[in-house]
Amino acid sequence: MHYSTIISFILFCFVSIPSQAQIAEKISTLNEQSAVAITIYNNDLALIKDQRKVDLNKGHNHIAFRGVSAKMRPETAMLKSLTHSKGFSVLEQNFDYDLLTPKSLLDKYVGKQVRIAKTNPATGIQTIEKATVLSTQQGEVLKIGNRIETNPTGQYIFDNIPANLRDQPTLVTQLMSSMSSTQQLELSYLSGGLSWKADYVAELNTNDTSIDLLGWVTLSNVSGASYQNAKLQLVAGDVNRVEPQRNPRAREMRSLAMLADAAPMNEESLFEYHLYSLNRPTSIFNKQTKQVSLLSAFSIPVNKELVLNGANYYYHRQQDQIGNKLKVGVFVQLENKKSTGLGMPIPKGVVRVYKKDSQGNAQFIGEDKIDHTPKNETIRLKLGNAFDVTANKKQTDFKKRKHIIPGRNSFETAYQIELKNAKSKAVTVIVREPIPGDWKILEENHPHKKITAGNAEWKIKIPAESSKTLDYRVLVEY
Repeated sequence: MHYSTIISFILFCFVSIPSQAQIAEKISTLNEQSAVAITIYNNDLALIKDQRKVDLNKGHNHIAFRGVSAKMRPETAMLKSLTHSKGFSVLEQNFDYDLLTPKSLLDKYVGKQVRIAKTNPATGIQTIEKATVLSTQQGEVLKIGNRIETNPTGQYIFDNIPANLRDQPTLVTQLMSSMSSTQQLELSYLSGGLSWKADYVAELNTNDTSIDLLGWVTLSNVSGASYQNAKLQLVAGDVNRVEPQRNPRAREMRSLAMLADAAPMNEESLFEYHLYSLNRPTSIFNKQTKQVSLLSAFSIPVNKELVLNGANYYYHRQQDQIGNKLKVGVFVQLENKKSTGLGMPIPKGVVRVYKKDSQGNAQFIGEDKIDHTPKNETIRLKLGNAFDVTANKKQTDFKKRKHIIPGRNSFETAYQIELKNAKSKAVTVIVREPIPGDWKILEENHPHKKITAGNAEWKIKIPAESSKTLDYRVLVEY
């Protein structure tokens, strides 16, 4: 295209486009909305796709989209025509989120005249005076006649509402259309104020060998807009974002039976994340929290463990008594595999575990957070500390030995761990000791396993209402 043609086209556009004052603003409300789709991410971010049927004139149009999110990121807004993409172009977009309130209205009248109506409490006679608004910072300052008043009493009367004050968030768009027709427009944008998290309820069976797991998605909407009959999708994963500078349990148990019959979400891979799609439309109203079913699996095999975890700081100095009645942690572990009834990517969230008592009532026994868990990975939950299983630990010997290499340290130290079981049945306690440096077990009365380079593990079976002692001696060099 020649430069003269380009210049002629630009001049034509300027001549063809009437001034903004000559163009009547068309209001697009939620009544014209034909479809809405929401994709919600983990960290207060959502992608909104809002489709509406809008009557467009040939040439310049001034469209005000009402009912959009108050927390829209306007720089991400994109409007396109699904009916006639050719001959459709957006010239300008303005996001009006300065909402109409008594204060915002008065703020817009700074330097302008208003009227104040006052009623005499003794006579009941009303008087109306003209006033100029001087300031609304930290209170109101007005000039009424020849006097200045601060925070005057009375009722303000305004002649009109400024054009840039809206009763709800509005995206105002100037666009060009090559024809006069009713077109299907899609407005897409990123918004804050919409978030989701996964919550899980699990019920442990009588002998602690299997678990029923039900999961749901908790949606929260504080975006300032409502989304009716929306197509809902959720993205699980840590999506990178450029940031600007600057949760009742009784209800959970009542929901257990209802969630068991609900259809779970469909899952698929999306880039390096996972996308969950609800297979039916749902409505998410402003200032609402709602839950939808995510998954359900029953009789998942679990492994229960009682674990006493040590520390590495007492292997290089004399400690004597390390602790009495040390806590023994209670863990349950399950495999996220298809063979167990799971086998799907599980979003991060809180797992709350229950178990029925002798009368058949479900009682809360602990909760733990899980991270995003791919399929074929292990889920490990700490539910608390054992009440009837405790440990006493002390250092029985400590020697500093000479290392063959100058500047290196060598210590020989011995420990005794007394494990007590007050239960009426035998238990197995796993003792895990993180040992620093290069180490070697010199003596022990129970065999250990070197589970990692810096960890030794013993499995000690303790009879009912009894105790056992673990004695070991270790050489540590570093």
